[in-house]
Amino acid sequence: MVLLRPGMRVGLLGGSFDPPHQGHLHLSREALKRFGLDHVVWLVSPGNPLKADAPAAMARRMVAARDVQAGHPCLSVSDFEARAGSRYTADTLRLLREQHRGVRFVWLMGADNLAQLHRWQDWRDIMDHVPVGVLARPGDRMAALNGKAARIYRGARLPAGAATGLALVIAPKWCFLNMPMVALSSSKLRAAGQWQR
Repeated sequence: MVLLRPGMRVGLLGGSFDPPHQGHLHLSREALKRFGLDHVVWLVSPGNPLKADAPAAMARRMVAARDVQAGHPCLSVSDFEARAGSRYTADTLRLLREQHRGVRFVWLMGADNLAQLHRWQDWRDIMDHVPVGVLARPGDRMAALNGKAARIYRGARLPAGAATGLALVIAPKWCFLNMPMVALSSSKLRAAGQWQR
């Protein structure tokens, strides 16, 4: 992971990255630009507690993620969760905030994850302590905006016009951006046989 300094605006994109793909890259580039971030870190998870199948080997996913990011100076890949022994996003964010005081973190997610965020362990802790940037993927907008998390935190939603200041606000705050997305997903790539576990 890049050296994180106090005052930096850093987006965190967590996931299995099984496999990483151009959709992740597109989302990260848009997040840098539209949320006014200095850097985006892909937090490659050892495994997703909500998924029954184990992902491909961590080392393989890390290498593949670095290959997808190749040459982009504002993106990096981290195995922080594996090294920290963190299983849940809320715990990971707490540890990162403790270890990198003064860094202005933003949790990044696709609209599909906002729709089911209420199923995550300690999901309210995520919303209450770190600003959240949501980037819409095709077909996920309405489910996300009508989901439990969006309803409960409706009053904490920032307008799209305030997106570039997301890292500077005090949580709970979240911002939802509609944008054209690359219609790729890791599950589709696995189903098409383009990635073997």
